[in-house]
Amino acid sequence: MADNIQELNYMVNDLAARSRQELYPGRVLSGERQGTDFIFRCDNGVQLSLQVITDKVLRFRYITEGIFPPDFSYAFANGVPARQELEFLEFREKPDHYRITTDRLICVVDKENMRTRVLNRSGLVLTDDEKGFHWEYDYDSGNDLVKMSKQVQSGAHYYGLGDKPDNMNLRGKQFTNWGTDTYGYQKGSDPLYKNIPFFLALHQKVAHGIFFDNTFKASFDFAAERADVASFWAQGGEMNYYFIYGPSLMEVTEEYTRLTSPPELPPLWALGYQQCKWSYFPESNVKAIAQGFRDRKIPCDAIYLDIDYMDGYRCFTWSPTHFPEPKRMVQELAQDGFKTVVIIDPGIKIDPDYSVFREGLKNDYFCRRADGPLMKGSVWPGLCNFPDYTRPEVREWWAGLFKGLIQEVGVKGVWNDMNEPAVFEKGTFPDDVRFGYDGHHASHKKAHNIYGMQMARATNEGVKAFSYPDRPFTITRSTYAGGQRYSSGWTGDNIASWEHLWLANIQCQRLSISGFSFIGSDIGGFIDTPDGELYVRWVALGAFHPFFRTHSSGDHGDQEPWSFGEHYMELAKGFIELRYRLLPYMYTTFWQHTTQGTPMLRPLAFLDQADTDTYLRMAEFSLGDHLLVCPITTPGADGRWMYLPRGEWFYYYTDEAKTGGQEVWAAADLARIPLFIKAGAVIPMFPVMQYVGEKVVEEVTLHVYFKQGTETSVLYEDGGEGYGYQQGQSTTRRFRVTGSENGLLLQQEAEGQYQPTWTTYRVVLHGLPFQPTAFSTDGQPAEATEATLETGLTLPAVVVGAGFTELVIG
Repeated sequence: MADNIQELNYMVNDLAARSRQELYPGRVLSGERQGTDFIFRCDNGVQLSLQVITDKVLRFRYITEGIFPPDFSYAFANGVPARQELEFLEFREKPDHYRITTDRLICVVDKENMRTRVLNRSGLVLTDDEKGFHWEYDYDSGNDLVKMSKQVQSGAHYYGLGDKPDNMNLRGKQFTNWGTDTYGYQKGSDPLYKNIPFFLALHQKVAHGIFFDNTFKASFDFAAERADVASFWAQGGEMNYYFIYGPSLMEVTEEYTRLTSPPELPPLWALGYQQCKWSYFPESNVKAIAQGFRDRKIPCDAIYLDIDYMDGYRCFTWSPTHFPEPKRMVQELAQDGFKTVVIIDPGIKIDPDYSVFREGLKNDYFCRRADGPLMKGSVWPGLCNFPDYTRPEVREWWAGLFKGLIQEVGVKGVWNDMNEPAVFEKGTFPDDVRFGYDGHHASHKKAHNIYGMQMARATNEGVKAFSYPDRPFTITRSTYAGGQRYSSGWTGDNIASWEHLWLANIQCQRLSISGFSFIGSDIGGFIDTPDGELYVRWVALGAFHPFFRTHSSGDHGDQEPWSFGEHYMELAKGFIELRYRLLPYMYTTFWQHTTQGTPMLRPLAFLDQADTDTYLRMAEFSLGDHLLVCPITTPGADGRWMYLPRGEWFYYYTDEAKTGGQEVWAAADLARIPLFIKAGAVIPMFPVMQYVGEKVVEEVTLHVYFKQGTETSVLYEDGGEGYGYQQGQSTTRRFRVTGSENGLLLQQEAEGQYQPTWTTYRVVLHGLPFQPTAFSTDGQPAEATEATLETGLTLPAVVVGAGFTELVIG
C-alpha cells in the first residue's frame, strides 16, 4: 500500500512540475506527404500537420500527443477551409530539414527541433520561428497552454487584430482576445468586444498575415516583452494558425477574407443614414423623431428601437404601454420611408408565463453548468437563461422566433447586443458552462469568444428567412473571425469625446483590414453628450464609414442632427446628403468586398506600402479605390496637415490639384472634411434622396477627374434589394480615363443583364488642363453644358446615354 501511495504522489507531483515548465517538440523522425498535406512526427510524440491551402496560404496545426482531433472551426462557412487546386507542389527531404515548395512559397521544417521558416520564391525570409511551437500543461484545466514565438524581421510593422483601440501600427504592444463588455473604454483598453485573431506583418516592403484560429482566451505580443520576438498563445485548444502571403497588404486581407468568406451584399438602404437612441419610446416619440427628419429634409433610412420597446425586456415581445399596435406603427413608418430596426439580446427572462422561456426550457435549449443546472445570470430582464447557439437545433429555433418581428410586424433589421456574452456584476459566464459546439462539446473557456458570432448567425438565419425575397440586415457587438458572413457591426459603448472620434477612425480601419468591413461607430458618442462641433465632425467621418448610425444613451442629452441648433444641423445635413450622393460608389465598394474580399476602408500603408512614410500614419484612409479621407479630430481646427500617397490628387471642394508623396494642408472649416479624389477617377453620384427608393433615379452624375495617363474605375449596379443579382441581374461598368495635354478619352465597358432606371449620365469634368471645345459620343457630336456643384464649382459637363462606349473631349 505504501508503494502505491508513493507512486501516486510521484504522478501528481510530476503533473504539477510539468505545469510549471515549457515543453518543446523533439527531433523530427519522419515527414510524410498525403496529397497536399504533410505530417511530421517527433521522437516525443509531437506532430505537425502542414496543409497547403493555396499556393499562398499554409496551415500549421500541432498536437502534443495522440492523434489529431476532428477538424472543425466556426471561422469557416463549412467548418473547414476550402482548398484550391495547385499547379505546382514539391516535397523534398534534405539532411537537416524538409522543404515544401509552391508556386509562391518555400517552407522549411527543421529536423532538429521542428522549427519552421517560410520564404517567398525570391528567397526573402517572411517568417522564422524563434522558439517556435511550445507549450505548458495546465494542471487545473487539463489544457495545454499553446504558444508560438517568431523572430521579428528587420523593420517589421504589424496591423489588424480587429477592434483594438490603439495605434494603427501594433509593434511594441500586447493584446488579448476575450470578448468583453467594456463600457466607456479608452485608448489602450483591452480586451474589447470582438475576437479576430488575424494580423498582418510588413517588412522589406513585403507583407504576410497570420490567422491564429483558436477560440480560447488568446494573447498577442508584437515585440513588447522582447524587442526581437513576436508571439501568440492561447489558454487551451490547438496551436493552429494560417500563414497568408501577400506580397501586398491588400492581398493579405483579401486572401484572409476569402478564406473566412465575405458577406453577401446588404440591401442598399442599409448603407443610408440610421438614427438610434437608448431608447426611443413611446410610439409618439418615435413618430416625432421620424417626422423631424422629414420636416427638415434630412435623409434617413432607419429608426431604431432599443430595449424599452419590449415588455419587461423580454425578447420578441412588445410593450403594450409604449407600443400597443406595433404592426401599424411599423407600417406607417415604412410609408414615410423608414425601416424599423429592433434590438435583441441573448438573455431570456426566467418567467413561466413567457412563451420563449417555456419553449427553451421544454426543449433543453439553454446553456447548462458542468453538473447539470441551467446557467443563470442577470441582465436587463433580471434573472435569465441563455440559449446555446453552438447547437444547430437551437439556432434553428432561435431563427424561427423572428417570424413575428419580421414577417408579421414588418421589422426590417435586428441588432444583437450584450452577446460577448455579458452578465451583470459577473462579466460573463463561468468557465464550467457547457456547449454543444456543433458536436464538438466544449466549455465556456472555448466557446466564449464565438458566442456572439453564433448568436449573430442564428439571428441572420431568421431575419433572412422571414425577410425573403428582400435581403436581411443584422448588426452585432461581438464576433469572431468569419463573423462578417452574418452581420454588420459597431465599435461599442464609446464616449462623446475628441479622443473617441480619433479612436472611431482607427477602429473602423482596423476592423476593415481584419475582414470586417461593414462597420461604424456610435456617431457623437454613446456616453455623455457632444457639443455641436464634435457632433458635426463625427457625422463627417461617419459619412465615409460603411455603417452610418448616430446612437446615444438616454442618460444624456438628445443627439439627433437638429439637437445642437440650426447652424450645426445644416452642417450635419450637408454630410448626410453627401453620403446619399455617394451611395453608388459605396455600394460598388461593398461589391468589391463581397466578391474579392477587398477591405472597404484602407489605411495609408495599404495604398502604397513601397512608401515607408505611410507605415506609421493613422488618420488618413481611403474608402474604396479613389476617395482619400482624413477626419479632423481636434476642436477649433480650420484644417489639418495630412499625407497624400504618391500620385496626383484633387481636393474635393476646390479641385485644387496636389502631388502626393508629401504632407499637404487641407483647409476644412466645419462644412468640410479633408477629402481628396485620385486623378483619373470616375466617381458616380446619385441625386439626393430622403431615403433609398424615395424617387426613381433617372440620371447618374459621373465626376471625371483628369489624369495625364490612364486610370480605371468601376460601377456595380443591381436592384439594391432581393437576390436577382445572384441570378445574373447585375451590371458591372468599367470606365477608363485617358488624358493628354489637349484631350481626354472616357471609355465604358459594361457586362451584365441588369437594366438600371437611369438612361443618361451627366459627365462632369474636373481638372482639365485645356479649354474643351469639342465633344463627341461614339462618333456623334455631343452638346457641352455646365454643371454647378454643391461645392460651388461650375465645371464643363456633357449629357450622354448610359450605354455609351466612348466620349471624346478635345
